Amino acid sequence: MPFQSNFCAIAIASSSETLLNARVIGLEAEYAALAARGAAVPQDDGADSGSRVRPKRQRRTAMEYFAGLDVAMEETSLCVVDQEGKVVLETSVTTDPDAIFKALRKHAPKLRRVGHEAGSLSPWLQVELKQRGLPAICVEAWHARAAMSAMRNKTDKADARGIAHIMRTGWFREVHVKSEESYRLRLLLTQRRNLKRKFLDIENAIRHSLKTFGLKVGQVSRGRFEARVRELVADDPLIAGLTNCMLRARAALWQEYLQLHKVVLAVVRRDELCLRFMRIPGVGPISALAFKTAVDDPHRFRHSKTVGAYFGLTSRRWQSGTSIDIQGHISRAGDGDVRHPLYEAANIMLIRYRGFSSLKAWGLKIAKKRGHKRACVAVARKLAVIMHAMWRDGTEFRFKQADEPVVGIVRGCPTVEGVAA
Repeated sequence: MPFQSNFCAIAIASSSETLLNARVIGLEAEYAALAARGAAVPQDDGADSGSRVRPKRQRRTAMEYFAGLDVAMEETSLCVVDQEGKVVLETSVTTDPDAIFKALRKHAPKLRRVGHEAGSLSPWLQVELKQRGLPAICVEAWHARAAMSAMRNKTDKADARGIAHIMRTGWFREVHVKSEESYRLRLLLTQRRNLKRKFLDIENAIRHSLKTFGLKVGQVSRGRFEARVRELVADDPLIAGLTNCMLRARAALWQEYLQLHKVVLAVVRRDELCLRFMRIPGVGPISALAFKTAVDDPHRFRHSKTVGAYFGLTSRRWQSGTSIDIQGHISRAGDGDVRHPLYEAANIMLIRYRGFSSLKAWGLKIAKKRGHKRACVAVARKLAVIMHAMWRDGTEFRFKQADEPVVGIVRGCPTVEGVAA
């Protein structure tokens, strides 16, 4: 019986092979006849060739890690996750670059991103971490806050974990950390602004306190303000004594403000770029220096027109579906200490500047249709665009286009030596 079974199996296999060969020979004859008639011939007969291609093994990629830092004044929460989102390390260290680097040293060779939110310590921490070889990235605080708003509990530990996951997914907007020189000049402008604000606060407080007793200072110049106040309170020793304290504080603040203002003027006089900006009508030393320190590097903007949006001088938009599309007021995003001087420069150009320029004529045309304030905003945005183009290309401000008459209707937008505004 075993012999008979083996014989039957061999006979069946032989007959199957014969049928397969006959099928292949028949297909070849049929394909040859089709080719002789000029018809299309399939390239695969569907028969199993008997070869087996082993599937390629997928190479394992090297494991990458992503770290998030929640920075506070005394302590920094730290979290490290892998590329699959698994938490590898969670700890807290003192807010010191050496302590942070020591905690991350084990994972440093495979760290792809180390993220931290923009804050008061960000410029210092970013530079120090970069010097230690860590791939530090400073992210927008409001962007990170919006991404982590779905978390039930807000703690430093949870924030660090959330920033680590933001680094892993890549859903963030990196903040440009300016140079140390820019931060020093911005500090000068900030302290000058603070002294002037405190000076005006004290002056307004004096005016308001005297109204209670029916004493009205009225409209007086800054130089005659102190004499006018002393004249009003001369008959009341108590009010005079209290007011003298405020007047002395006001005088001290004014003197310190003048000192810082002189420093600003001295810096601008030695800066060729600021002097070039000041050749634009309406642009003064504060506007020029504020713009320079805020932009820091002109090449980080691909197009000059995006600078206006960077300083919040473009309108907001809220669109949803086909029924809602709202164009609102300007966004007022970005640095207000640059946006305000640009607005003042635009206002001076439209009102006080007596000469002609394409930019002024364009702004007056808008003012006639849409109002003076909207025209100032539009001109301020154009000023930001033009100043960036001047800086990037090393050009001068051009008062009119090459083919434009000095008087007449403005055609197109103002330009800077061939660079469109």
